[in-house]
Amino acid sequence: MATAASTMLDGSVSDAADRRKRIVAILGASSGNLVEWYDFYAYAFTSIYFAPAFFPASDPTSQLLSTAGIFAVGFFMRPLGGWLFGWIADRHGRRTSMVASVLLMCAGSLMIAVLPTYATIGALAPALLLVARLAQGLSVGGEYGTAATYMSEVAGRGHRGFYSSFQYVTLIGGQLLAVLVLMALQVTLSADELRAWGWRIPFVIGALAAIVAMYLRRSLEETASAESMQRKEAGSLVELMHHKRALLIVLAFTMGGSLYFYTFTTYMQKYLVNTAHMDPKTVSSIMTGLLVLFMCLQPAFGALSDRIGRKNSMIAFSGLGTLGAVPILTALGYATGALEAFGVVLLGLLIACFYTSISGLVKAELFPSEVRALGVGLPYAIANAMFGGTAEYVALWLKSAGHEPLFFWYVAGMCAIALVASIVMPDTRKRGYLDGTGEVETEPLLKAA
Repeated sequence: MATAASTMLDGSVSDAADRRKRIVAILGASSGNLVEWYDFYAYAFTSIYFAPAFFPASDPTSQLLSTAGIFAVGFFMRPLGGWLFGWIADRHGRRTSMVASVLLMCAGSLMIAVLPTYATIGALAPALLLVARLAQGLSVGGEYGTAATYMSEVAGRGHRGFYSSFQYVTLIGGQLLAVLVLMALQVTLSADELRAWGWRIPFVIGALAAIVAMYLRRSLEETASAESMQRKEAGSLVELMHHKRALLIVLAFTMGGSLYFYTFTTYMQKYLVNTAHMDPKTVSSIMTGLLVLFMCLQPAFGALSDRIGRKNSMIAFSGLGTLGAVPILTALGYATGALEAFGVVLLGLLIACFYTSISGLVKAELFPSEVRALGVGLPYAIANAMFGGTAEYVALWLKSAGHEPLFFWYVAGMCAIALVASIVMPDTRKRGYLDGTGEVETEPLLKAA
């Protein structure tokens, strides 16, 4: 009996140690994710202050358009980042790729923080700002696929949804952190001080935080095996093309998921002000509260996916998104009170949780180890740039043309495409590459649902 008790105790200690290692690994991976997204959004939120320093046009709108154009360029660098860092992760290791990604973001942020203005170096100032944003866009493009792959691989079977959900916890957290830093600066500094030098502070904070994240990531254990990295097909686009149906499913998931996510987060603030005619300060308070709640809901929905399966979670998201996008967005256009708007947007975000909590994991389960990071990151980056990155532009263009309701149907249509992909995807509880049950197939995992 003593021996049996000793064995049970050893097993309990071993399980606790294993759990701690997984938690440390998740924290290390997600810390970099938070920093990357903080840095990316810090640019968007502070651009109103630094635009005159780099684009000295007399028209403030022209200045903002110029900074917005450079922000958009960062979005369209993402596919290149998805390919480059996906290749590094599959060929040289997930840890190497994650460290390189966060270092590149650090370099971009530090560069913006110390850039001379147009008054000092002339046209070279906006050119160097563009270079910094290209670096940041490249970095963010590579962050998603590599971090999603690592977090999916390090999480134990039966808990992958819960652990992997922290990717979106930190993605949303980075956005909120950028907002909070800006709010703190607005309270402590005058508008003139913010325009003169205060706008540089968020980028200094981002660069320093990236260095901390880099050290955390350097201590992580590698999840890719030496055998996998040494295979000639590791990180190969040719090998990735052998998984065409998996690629199409990832594209479809991202088309619907990213468009829906950006509609109910970044665009929603403008929609409530411009269409529902609500007070901007009230809307800011509503959206900040909703984003905090949305962030906290991710682990619960991730854990739910561990019980019902990723396929059912995706069917729930895409089915409810298809049916709900038009009535929810229509109702929001007529919202008159803050509580009403809060409740209706929350309904939309609850639907999004089925996708965001497992966004990276559901894609990682569709690819073998040697092309997993590339398979997750590249198609995601392409579809995210095309549909997520353009969500606000398409919505505003249709509104200006007098056809705003068409945007609601556009969102519903992309969710419908994701629904088709959700139906034809395999049930990864039975056939998923992360558990080794897909690799025995001579054909791609998605040969049959």
